[in-house]
Amino acid sequence: MKYIIVGLGNFGASLAQKLTVQGNEVIGIDNSAAKVDAYKEKISHTICMDSTDEFTVSGLPIKETDIFVVAIGEDQGANVMTTALLKNLQVKRLISRAINPLHEKVLQAIGVDEIVHPEEETAERWAKKLCLSNVVDSFELNQEYSIIEAKVPEEYIGKTIREIDFRKKYNLAVLTIIRKVEVKSLLGKTKTENKVLGVAATDTLLETNDILVIYGSNKDLKGFLKQKMD
Repeated sequence: MKYIIVGLGNFGASLAQKLTVQGNEVIGIDNSAAKVDAYKEKISHTICMDSTDEFTVSGLPIKETDIFVVAIGEDQGANVMTTALLKNLQVKRLISRAINPLHEKVLQAIGVDEIVHPEEETAERWAKKLCLSNVVDSFELNQEYSIIEAKVPEEYIGKTIREIDFRKKYNLAVLTIIRKVEVKSLLGKTKTENKVLGVAATDTLLETNDILVIYGSNKDLKGFLKQKMD
């Protein structure tokens, strides 16, 4: 995968380094020459440039890049301008960092694909989320084991956990299932909510839009996702 991370602060630099270590091609961008120099040996490529300058940004390999992440934190104006510029350039997938609720609303109005909250989410979590297809969320227990939320592969819809036998096939344990259910409010209005079904039973029938909460080694999780989600 090819990524461009704009903003090499604590979150952006950490994310860029983790994605690089995982074998991705990453371009790290910052307007600080000192930061660019500090990470030039740790990120695939680093560029010192003004990300709010349309002419300069349009020279980046936009069509070849899978995901852009605007990780600028201190300068909200630069964050919004960079995000809007990339949106206008029609990048494939655009993720931007929000500093506060108002900033988040502005980013939503621009039409970003996803919003990052670094104060609540770690770079490790996002690195796994971006690298593994169909991962909804993840929690790393240590360097070897994680718990992830992943969409149910289409071929497993309508089958039970016993039929699939995750433990034997993939050496993974299904902890629970998150399912979208319709509930009625006190005013009689219907809305969709995510419901955790409790400890996963082997006779649970998997449905469309179910989210599997799976535990296992990072190696086995990656193997399952690569085989089933490609």
